[in-house]
Amino acid sequence: MTINKLKEKVIDGGDLTFEEALWLAEEADREELYQAAGDITRHFGTPVFSPCSIINARAGCCSENCKWCAQSGHYHTDSDVHGIIDSDEALENALLAQSQGIKRYSLVTSGRAVTGAALDKVCSIYRDLGENTDLGLCTSLGLLNKEELQKIKEAGVTRYHCNLETAPSYFPELCTTHTIDDKINTIRAAKELGFEICSGGIIGMGESRRQRVEFAFTLKSVEPDSIPVNILNPIPGTPLENTPLIEEDEILLTIAIFRFVNPRPEIRFAGGRQRLSRETQLKAMKMGVNGAIIGDLLTTIGSKVDEDRELIAEAGYDN
Repeated sequence: MTINKLKEKVIDGGDLTFEEALWLAEEADREELYQAAGDITRHFGTPVFSPCSIINARAGCCSENCKWCAQSGHYHTDSDVHGIIDSDEALENALLAQSQGIKRYSLVTSGRAVTGAALDKVCSIYRDLGENTDLGLCTSLGLLNKEELQKIKEAGVTRYHCNLETAPSYFPELCTTHTIDDKINTIRAAKELGFEICSGGIIGMGESRRQRVEFAFTLKSVEPDSIPVNILNPIPGTPLENTPLIEEDEILLTIAIFRFVNPRPEIRFAGGRQRLSRETQLKAMKMGVNGAIIGDLLTTIGSKVDEDRELIAEAGYDN
């Protein structure tokens, strides 16, 4: 077993076994692995970097008990609380994103699901966005059923976001109010309706390296178009507030394994990357990250667009 042989297997259209991916994670030379991951990205990807932007469209008071989340109503944090935003605010934010060259835009909401009158308001916002911008429209509204997803589709949304968050073997340690199967069922319903799928998760929540490999294969099973990689930013007041920060080289290793197991989807920097060194971010982009959420995020400060553009260009992408 060698890195080059496994790389060629992937480039030739083959799938790694779990044992092969685990070998890469635990025994392969890191620098050679990172170079090979970059070769896979360049083979399957495009020279165009994929930036997107999100807005926190409903915040706080969430019924779910996800241990990482500042917006859970189960914990005492300083997170904002507000209902569905007004259409004018969403449009203003979207037009700003569009003026900065961002191509996709998403409303992201707290809560198990957006339903009823709140869903109707969100659909109205998306119709307004569709009429007044040229952005690709994404959304993240929780565990919707097929009928609710159909409403969102008819409002103009083309990509549905639902993070699996972590490996199935670890998920019950972090959340008990819903299951990873609930998430997979939502994704399958969205795929049946023709949505593109954005699904990733958070690394550094105390999971093992083996579980991160497991997670890579779980993501592969739902065939996402985009895999957002969040890095845990421990939030005071949540059960994970004292979780040790995952090391930067472990983050790079995870991205490399994600790329070997998922050669075709965009791998997208999401929350938490602001704590990484510029060198690490650049290295990640050269080896596998070909998309990013740009601008502010949900409960933490995001990136500066001009700085990101410089980084993207230095990594060799068009943007």
